[in-house]
Amino acid sequence: MSALSHLRVLDLSRVLAGPWATQILGDLGAEVIKVERPQVGDDTRTWGPPFLRDADGNETKESAYFQSCNRNKQSVTIDFTKIEGQELVRALAAKSDIVVENFKVGGLQQYGLDYPELKKINPKLIYCSITGFGQTGPYRNRAGYDFMIQAMGGIMSITGEPDDKPGGGPMKIGVALTDIMTGMYATVAMLAALAHRERTGEGQHIDLALLDVQVAVLANQALNYLVSGTPPRRMGNAHPNVTPYQVFATQDGHMVLAIGNDGQFARFCECAGRPEVAADARFKTNSARLKHRDALVPIVAHACATRTTADWIALLEKAGVPCGPINDLAQVFANEQVRSRAMQLNLPHASGANVPLVASPLRLSATPPEYNSAPPLLGQHTDALLQQLLGLSQVELDRLKASAVI
Repeated sequence: MSALSHLRVLDLSRVLAGPWATQILGDLGAEVIKVERPQVGDDTRTWGPPFLRDADGNETKESAYFQSCNRNKQSVTIDFTKIEGQELVRALAAKSDIVVENFKVGGLQQYGLDYPELKKINPKLIYCSITGFGQTGPYRNRAGYDFMIQAMGGIMSITGEPDDKPGGGPMKIGVALTDIMTGMYATVAMLAALAHRERTGEGQHIDLALLDVQVAVLANQALNYLVSGTPPRRMGNAHPNVTPYQVFATQDGHMVLAIGNDGQFARFCECAGRPEVAADARFKTNSARLKHRDALVPIVAHACATRTTADWIALLEKAGVPCGPINDLAQVFANEQVRSRAMQLNLPHASGANVPLVASPLRLSATPPEYNSAPPLLGQHTDALLQQLLGLSQVELDRLKASAVI
């Protein structure tokens, strides 16, 4: 039995942060009901190309983006701007354990679908709201998107090359990491709320803000600032607290050298044929190396340029010095370790396509993630679910369709 097979999640979210969280819950066995707008659906359904192709090679209308965060879900189309649609969502919420939504603050209140209203019909409900800036504070009514939150939350001030270097200037991360991390924090919060409910029988409201999450995941860089009072600067691929810990050019490309302690540095110097560098008082300790970074990095760079990437990796791995190649995504999914961990999977899609997906990284010995269904077609489960869960007859379904409620 899956870890969360006893739970039902009503997913009113769209785009990435909310769907990422509910996909994690679905992978762990929860029943996830994704409520989408009739005829339109989640915004990301149209965020392509690329789109899936069916068995005959024909392009479908199913975007790769949507596939990335919506497996193990049932799609139900309901227009809850209409009174009958609101009644349907409330009926589903009454039979659910968790509701996840990412509307603007107060956006669902006008439909009677906010936490205070749903709590009246389901006191044990866990209701997770995801917004750009949270339910409180002077920015609470602003819309928030990953890119702008990366800018406002400081990560772009420490990502990219320095302003005085070629290509310097602010740089966003290559995926919507603030959304992803917000989805992760949302999952943690919901599991914590479930643990609380098991002890007390009480549900609760979870208030998650993208800006809060972005500030939280600044991690050591935030503490570097709070302790020193000096805002960290962009350093390209270098590390603010450890060196040498960056990208270096090799004879045929580049590699990452990730030296985390003095022993590793000494072993690197031995492998490079420069043991005297490790004995130099300027470079003996990490603190000293940081102080003399400008003198050290050219020495390491000169040494790295004398061998190929493959030669360096073979040599340094034997010596226990962390290093690695810089792979593109084709190389990532061809990598023997990635393949051995089965990080790519394929599921049959209702469109006739075979959808490639990235597996969950969670490895649980007793209750591992399950991949029961590919991301759904828009409204794929509307009739069956409303019949089974709410007891609607075919006549009632036909009437709701005729009035564009579903």
